[in-house]
Parts: sequence; structure tokens; C-alpha cells
Amino acid sequence: MKALTLIFVILIALLQYPLWLGKGSWLRVWNVNQQIDEQKDKNAASKQRNETLNAEVRDLKQGNAAIEERARSELGMIKQDEVFYQVIDQPLPTLPANKIPVPPAPVVNTKP
Repeated sequence: MKALTLIFVILIALLQYPLWLGKGSWLRVWNVNQQIDEQKDKNAASKQRNETLNAEVRDLKQGNAAIEERARSELGMIKQDEVFYQVIDQPLPTLPANKIPVPPAPVVNTKP
């Protein structure tokens, strides 16, 4: 009887081996599902980027506004008879506390 039980236990273990450690095991299926999810995320990001680039190409092919914008921002070009003002953001100089200019007090005329 013990031998029959042992044979059944070994048989069940042999049947469970492919499920847990074989070619199509749960662990491998789980890993592949994770890889599929990661690839779907990458594909979605790439699709969004491609749509943005396609929209930009359409704008460049159809209208002059996008071309003018690129010429202004990337090449520094301006139209004829156009005045160009460049504003450079620089931090304001800081003065020490003892050198802060104080405006003079207003003079009040007390004579009638």
C-alpha cells in the first residue's frame, strides 16, 4: 500500500513539473505578460510621438505659418521692414543691505 501511495505521489509530481518549471510554466507566462505590457506602453508612447511628428509635417507642407515660425526661432530670420527686439532674461543684481538706495523724504512747505 505504501508503495502504491509513493508511486502516485511521484506520478503527481511528474505531472506538476511542466506546470511549475517546464516550457510553459506559470513563471514564464507571467514574465512574458509583463514584457507584453511594457512593450504596449512603449508602443503607445511611440504612437503619440509619431502622431505629433505627422501633425508637424502636415503643418509644414500646408501652411506658411509653421515655416515662418521655424525660420524665426531656429534661424533667427526676420521679415523685410520688421523690427526685431530680443529680450534677455537676466537676474537682477542684488545689493547688500547697507547699500540699498533710499529715496529722499519729500519736502513739505510750511510757510503760507
